[in-house]
Amino acid sequence: MTALAPEIPVWDTPVTHRFGVALGMHANPYTGDLLRAIRGAAARAGCDLMLADTHDSVAEEAAVVRALRADRVDGVLLVPAPGDDAVINGLVRMGVPTVLVDRIAGRNDVDQVGSENIQAVSSLVEHLASRRHRRIAMITGAADSAVSEERTLGYRLGLDRAGLRHNPELVACGMSSPGGAARAAAKLLDGWPSPSAVVVAGESMLMGVQWEAHRRGIHIGAELAVVGFGDMAWARTVSPAITTMAQPISEIGRRAVQLLMARAQEPDRRPEAVRLAPRFLHRASCGC
Repeated sequence: MTALAPEIPVWDTPVTHRFGVALGMHANPYTGDLLRAIRGAAARAGCDLMLADTHDSVAEEAAVVRALRADRVDGVLLVPAPGDDAVINGLVRMGVPTVLVDRIAGRNDVDQVGSENIQAVSSLVEHLASRRHRRIAMITGAADSAVSEERTLGYRLGLDRAGLRHNPELVACGMSSPGGAARAAAKLLDGWPSPSAVVVAGESMLMGVQWEAHRRGIHIGAELAVVGFGDMAWARTVSPAITTMAQPISEIGRRAVQLLMARAQEPDRRPEAVRLAPRFLHRASCGC
């Protein structure tokens, strides 16, 4: 089992709560930004934090959550590992104040905060369609993820709004990883007719798409339009810079701490699911 990290100091603010934070430390490129946002919000609220690395594994997630509970934390901020909901079910059943962060689950019995996915991805598809793209592909995330399902729904909604037919051959699963996305991009680009534009449903997968396009000598922006979800640092500096939907990471961290404090103080309150709108960042990878 992964050892818990030392508690994060909260300066001179009186301590009101002691919360656990359980997430895969290297699961996503923006994990560091999310942790900084949670840490800042907790410090301002006078909360101590204990950090536990789940390695994005359901088994490891169960172990570190047990350790956090044994240490008598007042609540848990959890970025759920993809797959089984057993850990979430256990936390809800035992009445442990819990907030799911970033990865929204398809349930209404626990507090959650994350990005809005459906309308955001629809807007990306509509943007590509407005640039006269008609063969718009999508690389989805892991098949067992509620977030991936929502982003796929957004893709289909965008096609419908643009008057385009959904073609299953233009959808490939990137497994929420660079390697999986590279393989998905290869499958799409080997198809006939191949897509003129690709929507990539997650940050880490954009790296795989970039690699596969480079391997084939395809110029992103000029020969293949690429848009993504998430605003990783390299996407701003690579040439061409990536058009994307930037998640409101700072606000997600702030609202997550607020929700957990409210749940700790009022255990019987109705669970909330907070969706925060991403920001469209128009850059050169879409060929505009």
